[in-house]
Amino acid sequence: MTIRQMHHVSVVVDDLAAAIAFFADLGMELEGQTPIEGPWADRINGLEGIRVDIAMMRTADGQGRLELTKFHHPAVISPEPKNALGNTLGLRSVMFVVDDIDAMVAGLRSRGVELIGEVVQYADIYRLCYVRGPEGIIVALSEELG
Repeated sequence: MTIRQMHHVSVVVDDLAAAIAFFADLGMELEGQTPIEGPWADRINGLEGIRVDIAMMRTADGQGRLELTKFHHPAVISPEPKNALGNTLGLRSVMFVVDDIDAMVAGLRSRGVELIGEVVQYADIYRLCYVRGPEGIIVALSEELG
């Protein structure tokens, strides 16, 4: 037995429209959007009375997917600290490869997205940075050099 592929990463958000817009600004495409509820959703999540809206975003190459989930019921639970940094236990970031990290950061900053730290170069291999999107989501950006 082995994993064949990673299908998607799920991120719970409060403002679904803002999250869709943020990831669209990164170059992802909205694959679909739908409400989810019912006994099967309750059973798989171990929660009762689930009512959510999900939006599935995909990378331009079609290989990566991100599920954005807005809970209507039950109420969401906020993490502590709210804007946790990279040394906090749990899923901390999602990384995307971009063509031009400076242009991407400039475009995101013009929309109010916060750069965490600074853009740095790792050897002669990558330029890297972290940005914080809606709901405190940390997105890593990587530009391959050479």
